[in-house]
Amino acid sequence: MTNAFAFDAKQFDTAQLESLFIAPARAFAALSVDLSEKLIKAQLEATKAYTDTSMAQLRSLAAVKDAEGLKSYMEGQQQVAKEMTERMKGDAEKVVALQQEFAQESQKLTESSVKQVQQSAEQATETATQAVKETATKAK
Repeated sequence: MTNAFAFDAKQFDTAQLESLFIAPARAFAALSVDLSEKLIKAQLEATKAYTDTSMAQLRSLAAVKDAEGLKSYMEGQQQVAKEMTERMKGDAEKVVALQQEFAQESQKLTESSVKQVQQSAEQATETATQAVKETATKAK
């Protein structure tokens, strides 16, 4: 029985395979991991800020002992709502900026890969053309 996965790696140009496919895929994967890390970090920071604010508000509410304290708490809620709105807006802008950065870097990687493939194809065409010409010259 023959092993379907047994092949001679020497018959493949691994340097070309590396430069045309593996390296760009690795670069894109690294870029994706970096974006994921930044998004998770931003999400954790936002979650902590929202949690801290919520806990502070719960403590303030628990400290209310009379009508005047409740009035003061309710007036403070407007400021908290304004601060939370600003925080959410800033967090959303941060995520958009990260996504735009990712899109730009992805585009650069794609353009670089396409350029490299074009150069490789041109080089292969030149080599093949040269071989055909040499064969034709020898045949005469």
